[in-house]
Amino acid sequence: MLIGVGTYTRLPPVGAALNSLARFTSVLTGPLCGWPANRISVLPDVGQPGDVCVHHRGGCTASGRTISPAGSADWWLLPDHPRYGCMTCGTAPRSQRSPRKVFSRERIIVTLAPMKIMHPPRWLAAVVLTASLSTAVPAHAQDRAPRPSDTFLRELNLDRATVLDMQHAMDRGRFDSVSLTRFYLDRIRTVDPMLHAVVQTNPMALKEAESSDQRRRHGARSALEGIPVLLKDNIDTTGQLRTTAGSEALLGSRPARDAFLVQRLRDAGAVILGKANLSEWANFRSGPSSSGWSAVGGQTNNPYVLDRNPCGSSSGSAVAAAASLAAVTIGTETDGSIVCPAGVNGVVGIKPTIGLVSRSGVVPISAQQDTAGPITRNVTDAAAVLSAIQGVDRRDPATVPGGNRDYLKALKPGALAGKRIGVWRSVAGDNQDVLATLDAAVATLRAKGATVVDNLELEGMDQVGEPEFTALLTEFKHDLNAYLAATPGRHPHDLAGLIEFNRRHASTELRYFGQELFEQAQATTGDLNDPEYRALRKKATTLARQAIDSAVSANRLDAVLAPTNNGAWVTDLVKGDDFTGFVSSSAAAAVSGYPAITVPAGYARNVLPLGVTFFGGRFSESTLIALGYAFEQAAKVRKPPTYLPTLP
Repeated sequence: MLIGVGTYTRLPPVGAALNSLARFTSVLTGPLCGWPANRISVLPDVGQPGDVCVHHRGGCTASGRTISPAGSADWWLLPDHPRYGCMTCGTAPRSQRSPRKVFSRERIIVTLAPMKIMHPPRWLAAVVLTASLSTAVPAHAQDRAPRPSDTFLRELNLDRATVLDMQHAMDRGRFDSVSLTRFYLDRIRTVDPMLHAVVQTNPMALKEAESSDQRRRHGARSALEGIPVLLKDNIDTTGQLRTTAGSEALLGSRPARDAFLVQRLRDAGAVILGKANLSEWANFRSGPSSSGWSAVGGQTNNPYVLDRNPCGSSSGSAVAAAASLAAVTIGTETDGSIVCPAGVNGVVGIKPTIGLVSRSGVVPISAQQDTAGPITRNVTDAAAVLSAIQGVDRRDPATVPGGNRDYLKALKPGALAGKRIGVWRSVAGDNQDVLATLDAAVATLRAKGATVVDNLELEGMDQVGEPEFTALLTEFKHDLNAYLAATPGRHPHDLAGLIEFNRRHASTELRYFGQELFEQAQATTGDLNDPEYRALRKKATTLARQAIDSAVSANRLDAVLAPTNNGAWVTDLVKGDDFTGFVSSSAAAAVSGYPAITVPAGYARNVLPLGVTFFGGRFSESTLIALGYAFEQAAKVRKPPTYLPTLP
């Protein structure tokens, strides 16, 4: 039955109007048919066959597969996912619903299944409302859709503001957490269709923000009170917010509890805004692969140049931070998965010491190297987030107490004065943009009073890669099997089951890349007591720790500085990531389990972000944050994304 026809000039206002209509008509009429009105959604997203869209606005979101012919202006109105039902609320898959209809950007046709009119007066009211919407263009539909560069809320530029600035604004009544959360939800709706950084928003986010506003009357809990946070989609959450690791195999997963770090965020008063896309299975499924691609979320794009890659695996977290789709975000790293996407997308990322942040409730690769950490637009926000999520968790025996972990106290603009910093230059290779950025960073260090020990070498790091990779295969099988076995829901319960699932769903899961790493891991014993495995793990970890410890001790260093990344490569879903001239310094901190912080430092071709990384000994976060903050304040390099479609 046709219930609405209208003419509009722009799709986002239409989506808002239809969602408003859906919510209103559901109140008036109750469930009119097999598809309740409050589950109608116009998705501002055109993908490719097999992409699963989970964007939503207002109530539940219909989710499914999107397709539009190349160059077409047509958009699809989608029913629930045919196999999994509603991605947001878990409603069962559709059955005998009317076929989906196509509508252009100038003509809206909403189709519902045949229905029995239960309450004629209410139905008449709904028809009157529909008629008014179909013949009149809403006033806001005439306005220009929000621009990606429009990051102001009540005259505060949220691209530049820190969480402390936001707290000050909320304390003074300039805006509240509900307004702030709504701002980010609206940006996700209008900006994310070009980025694909967010796979799901939290239906309870506004209620969480409202609760925070009520608490604020009695005093904020922390610097994160009322602050919206996006989580990488391999971090467990309960309720309607799902955890998939980017794989359709986990769409039926139902974690029994929030990850410990999520509990810490909630205790700090933060608002859980939603989930960010990632390289599927944290980029440990296939080689080659495209960083930022998952079967659930599609391909995440770099916000500076949209056809460039965001690096991974915390791709969505870094892109969302850069594009101001959230106040702050959380990523995870095994080796490079926080610092690389942070560097490539022009933001700050902290990879903490193993044992500072609990890994319980995080989909694993390896307990020997995995950790979660903040990805933010500035060092202040990263310090605030790390202060909140660190802590001892009885479910993660690696976590240990110790020291003053209020990292906001480390934010001292003069912290570089008198420090000795070694520069690991050789990892830049012959990349001239990276070398020029490193030279500029060194000049900044010296100008601020630091002593620079240039051309430092980390002896033995060239021998780490092979034993690290082989050990990770065994650890992945062991740790992932344990996670799957302990997680409730409808999903494969071990790695072998995941491999078989992917084979059965090859059209979506294996449409671009294979599962070679899965198969290699499955071929191992998965036994952490295996002598051969233990020897490899000991070799990798020992070499990495000795490389850092020896360099720091011999040169009396406070930290080591190295380039984080080269400029982002063009995304290629056929050949995968282009590692030609790849620049990375992540392995030393990752394999040793030591901390690192990357800070924006420059640009390749004047537009692609480049970062520099400070790293040091175990639990040296306070020192590294101080150095990173002082460098950030002196260099003032970061600029907001440009959203260019490509480079000439």
